[in-house]
Amino acid sequence: MTDPGSAAALRARHGPRYRWLLMISLMIGVMASIMSSTVVNVAIPDLSHHFALSQERAQWVTSGFMVATTVSMLTTPWLLSRFGYRRTYVGTMLLLMAGGIAGGVATLYPVVLAARVAEGFAAGVVQPIPAIVMLRAFEPREQGRASGLFGMGVVLAPALGPSIGGLLVDLFGWRSIFFMVVPFCLVSIWLAYRYVPTSAPGGMGVGGPRLDWRGLAFGTVGTLCLLNGLMEIRGGDPRLAGGLLLGALLAFAAMIVWLHRARRSGRDALINLDLFGYRTYSMGTLVAFIYGTALFGSTYLLPVYMQMALQMPASLVGTILLPSGIVLALTIGLAGRLTNRLPTRVLVGGGLVLLALSFALMPTVGLHTGLWVLIAWATLGRIGLGFILPSLNLGAMRPLDKALIPQGASAINFLRMLGGAAGVSLCALVLEWRLAAHGDVLTRAGTSPARLAAFNESFLLLAAICALAIVAAWQLRDPPGHVPVDK
Repeated sequence: MTDPGSAAALRARHGPRYRWLLMISLMIGVMASIMSSTVVNVAIPDLSHHFALSQERAQWVTSGFMVATTVSMLTTPWLLSRFGYRRTYVGTMLLLMAGGIAGGVATLYPVVLAARVAEGFAAGVVQPIPAIVMLRAFEPREQGRASGLFGMGVVLAPALGPSIGGLLVDLFGWRSIFFMVVPFCLVSIWLAYRYVPTSAPGGMGVGGPRLDWRGLAFGTVGTLCLLNGLMEIRGGDPRLAGGLLLGALLAFAAMIVWLHRARRSGRDALINLDLFGYRTYSMGTLVAFIYGTALFGSTYLLPVYMQMALQMPASLVGTILLPSGIVLALTIGLAGRLTNRLPTRVLVGGGLVLLALSFALMPTVGLHTGLWVLIAWATLGRIGLGFILPSLNLGAMRPLDKALIPQGASAINFLRMLGGAAGVSLCALVLEWRLAAHGDVLTRAGTSPARLAAFNESFLLLAAICALAIVAAWQLRDPPGHVPVDK
């Protein structure tokens, strides 16, 4: 008897439009996960005041989420194989919703922190799924358009989320922020039972291999040591920071050794190292790591620059960044269609050039520069991002054997997030270093030419990081004949 929830049965029921309905269903859940990662930031000041937290303890609301998101991405292939698409997806939405509700009603800070970790775990599991589905459900000529449509919806969440979140905090307090994900989760669960198949990747039944707990443990320890070590450098104990960073290096080295042994013995591993035998994929993961460093670093640096160096109020910062977010969504839609016309390395490399140029031009902004100049450079960077986002994952994973696609999506997202976590700390470290070199600190009221110079040098560092990614992006060779030109 045919399973009514199988991909074949759902395709027969809904016809050719089914793959688009499936993508929209997944898009709602990913929007909820991304919104939960960004919108809580606007509530941190009120949350800190409510629980009488130091800045370091309050920051763990964000850091705990990021650690959980980064590590849990490695479990997505196993969860899909073990439980199938629908149960995995619905489970993550239930966990995300439970985290939102628990955080919203919590009376103790540890409960808030645990809720954020739960939300982070759910967000990490769900984010690689659309790339896996896209490469399996869509023909190569449709993958770019699907990626563009998906990207347009997803980037609107971080673009609009903080603005809506700020309004909710002003009207109802910090608790309201946690409840924002609940309606998105409810809608995504309803859509999942209509359009998300029960089967595992490749149309297989559920009940796959055992989870590689040892590989996951090494990855978790390495990620925790790396992020904590970078945080300690920013004002903690230098010896502790050095020990944690050494621990991260050893844990990731042990993880690679373990994965190599698993491959030689034929055991199921957390990451199949055969992935890195594909040169295009290897270059794609390198680009993803460097790109994550620049993207997350700039996301941290730009608002701080506008408030602490240009002396803009927080409300104006959100207003300035909103147009660039909308431009980003529109660019992704255009770039998605261009993936059927232009090679991956042209789109990704061109986007990185625009992103690097936007950082390199930031030193032209000063206290008396017209606001339009800042908006123009920020928008230029978002246009660059719009060309990178739909192209990078698809271009890196197209050459992979279909059996490797789930692990390929998981690993490239993991490395992008790891680069992002490092990028935030790197930008903070460089900024503090350059401020000290110029004789200034952010705690001092007002701004100065020295402070502007420190920020400008930090932006130039981001431009240099993007230049490194451009070199790797030029190695993203598409498989012969994969790009049909739309007539």
